Formats: sequence, structure tokens, C-alpha cells
Amino acid sequence: MRDQSLFDKIDLHLIRVLHTVLTERSVSRAAIRLGMYQPAVSAALKRLRELAGDPLLVRSGSGMVPTDAGLRMIEPSASILRAAEVMFADARGFDPQTAINTFRVAASDYLDPLFLPRLVAQIKAQAPACQIEIHPLTADSDYRAHLAQGRVDVVVGNWRKPPDDLHMARLFGDEVVSLVATDHPAVRRGWDQDEWLSAEHIAPTPTHPGARGVVDELLAELGLARNITARCPHFGLIPAMVASSLLVLTTGRQYCERFTSSLPVQVLPCPVDLPRMMYYQLWHERTHASSSARWLRERVKSVAAELRKDAKE
Repeated sequence: MRDQSLFDKIDLHLIRVLHTVLTERSVSRAAIRLGMYQPAVSAALKRLRELAGDPLLVRSGSGMVPTDAGLRMIEPSASILRAAEVMFADARGFDPQTAINTFRVAASDYLDPLFLPRLVAQIKAQAPACQIEIHPLTADSDYRAHLAQGRVDVVVGNWRKPPDDLHMARLFGDEVVSLVATDHPAVRRGWDQDEWLSAEHIAPTPTHPGARGVVDELLAELGLARNITARCPHFGLIPAMVASSLLVLTTGRQYCERFTSSLPVQVLPCPVDLPRMMYYQLWHERTHASSSARWLRERVKSVAAELRKDAKE
């Protein structure tokens, strides 16, 4: 009877607060994400602590960390929330005009800079009551865990070898080129492989220590290495840095050509014969059959196709 009595005191709202507090590791951040006042989240956390007989979240230095019991609750609570969302959404069918889902997309900023703006615009035009959360792919992003826990619904980016433990769909391939300032010496005289390798390159900050980006992985397979003299975690700022320096950005043509009309930059061929960069969307088995998740993936596919078509015209 004690177990039944305990179960009767737990509702889906409490599970949502539990998962958000444990993953955000902060009552204040959880309150913002939940759209609640902080005292209400604190009161819910107090109830959860009483039900669990455990602090769940404790102070550690200037921040907070889950206890062992709290850590063990993250995955089950995510599973419960995702199951509830899928159960009710699929039971009534997904109608974008009336749906109130929250769509969570994690995306690399190496993509076409118009991708996320157009994706958000399309979702809001077709599903006006739905909410959208855009998550970055950073050094702190464990996208496999986030997909498994339901923190994101789909991940969009480019990988040399996409993970084989997730569902995957190819969005497009893109030629590897270099972006330089219009007054860069290579614009006037061109460059060969050795000159390109020794030029001053700028690259994104690695996602974790020792990590290499797709371009450097490809070069390493050829026994080559370029001269990286600058790194930046904000890929969208790099073209402006290139425009006022001798730095070279090497990435997909579709990305580079978005800046040629707004900045004094020019696209040059890469003198190293590199394969095309491939962009994908990835998702977890838990959302594979969900009608709302399928709808979201179709929107991602549609926007990618539109941008690819624009780039060819």
C-alpha cells in the first residue's frame, strides 16, 4: 500500500519539474525553461525531495549537482515525459494547425546561415501554437544523450562518419571551398596545395579536447595538416573576421556564398582535392514513429531542399 500511496502523489507536472531541475542543475534556469516562477519550482523540488527521501540536487562550489539518486532519475523521467507526449499526440493525430508541441532542434552553425531562420519561420507558419527551442552543438553538447533523454528531437549538422546508433537522413552535400578577403594575395595570383596549407587558416573551436573538424579529418587522411592560427566558437562570426584579415575559412560553398554580397570576401577553389561535405539530420529510436517528430523532420528536409535549390539558381 505504501507504494500505491506514493504513486498517487506523483503527477506528470512533478516529473517535468524533476527532469528540468536535474538537467539544468539550477532552480532559476529550470524556472525560466518551465515558464514558472522560481518559488513555485522550489516548492515542487521540496515535494520531490520528500517523496524521494533524498536531496536530489546539492550545492557544489558555485553551482549545483545531482546526487546519485538524482542522476539515476534523469533517464527514467525523460522516458516518462517523451512517452506521455508521444502517447497523447499520436492518439489524436498530429494536426499542425492545432498542435501545442514543443519542438527541440540542435543544429551546427556550420550550416547555411539561412537554415535556422527559415526552419523557424516554416514551423511557426504551419504550426502557429507550437513552441521551438534551438540548441547549439557545443563542447558541452552530448547530442546522443540529449536525443535519448528527449532534450532534443532532431540534430542537424555535418559529420565525416555519422553515428550508426541513430536514425539518419542525408540533407545535402556541398563542395569544399575557401573564403578569403577580396584583397587576399591568393585572389590575384592563385595558390597551390603548399601555399594553401601554409596560409593562415581560421577554424571552429574543437567540440572537445583533441577533436578535429571535418576538414582536418579529411586532411589527416591524406597525411596533410594546415596552418591554423585562429579559432572561434561562433562560426557565424568567422566570415567577418576573414573579410578584414589574411585568414582563410574552408567549409561548404553554400555557406560561403551567403556572405559574398554582404562582405568584401571571395570564394576560391580549395587546391586540395577533398570530398564533398555531407549534412544530415539524426534522431533517436524513441521518436522514430512519432507523427509530430516525423512532421518536424519533414520540415527540416523541406528547408534544406529549398536552400539547395536557391544555391543552384
